[in-house]
Amino acid sequence: MNIKEFCKRKRGGDKISMVTCYDFWSAQILNHSNIDTLLVGDSLAMVMHGFPSTVHATVDMMETHVAAVRRGAPDKFIVGDMPFLAARSGVETAMQAVGRLMRAGCNAVKIEGAAGQLDLMSHIVESGVPVMGHLGLTPQSIEALGGHRVQGRQDEAAQKILDDALAIEKAGCFGMVLECVPASLGRQISREVRIPTIGIGAGPDTDGQVLVLQDLLGMTVGFKPKFLRHYMQGACQLTEALNGFHGDVTAGAFPCAKEAYL
Repeated sequence: MNIKEFCKRKRGGDKISMVTCYDFWSAQILNHSNIDTLLVGDSLAMVMHGFPSTVHATVDMMETHVAAVRRGAPDKFIVGDMPFLAARSGVETAMQAVGRLMRAGCNAVKIEGAAGQLDLMSHIVESGVPVMGHLGLTPQSIEALGGHRVQGRQDEAAQKILDDALAIEKAGCFGMVLECVPASLGRQISREVRIPTIGIGAGPDTDGQVLVLQDLLGMTVGFKPKFLRHYMQGACQLTEALNGFHGDVTAGAFPCAKEAYL
């Protein structure tokens, strides 16, 4: 996968798969999978560090995780999130953050929202760095949005998201994430923009789909929003494996003779 492939996929009607990845261990597995692209999302603040929201992600944190993912997945296209306020602290500061993420191993950066960001997006693109947009539910603005709510249900709100999608396309973004919007809006935006849309809770008609790796593997007990499909019951399976190890150790069944050095 490379930057040119995204629009080629959209033109050909071929869907794009994306999952989040935060560490070397899982990156190694994903590097040998069919997944098209990896997102080092600022959701790592929650998934990997236990914070209550993505606003706790920092450039330092993102840089460390991007580097780990790149070492584990040298063959994958990697998108890295610009963390909370990194794109809002002036062009110079934003470009320093972009440089750090790219040097750590990103192929592109992702920026949430459109208002007040369009000139920066254009500047980053003109500097030779691919930019992916992110509209709908933008987790960095969760306090302003009043919580995790579906966005664009009302006509005026839907039109604003559509206008923003057209604006970030014009700013030079090569693609965009659409999060938690009605399926009809996901379909409309995907038809009206020439760049690919990657949905998460945006219906089946976007040009691709993204999920958090740990979510699709069923690693978080009790977490099952409407848009999420579990592809395994990871937490249960891991617990069973760990309990099996514990049982073998306490029973004296591990290690056996063939697992010991002579």
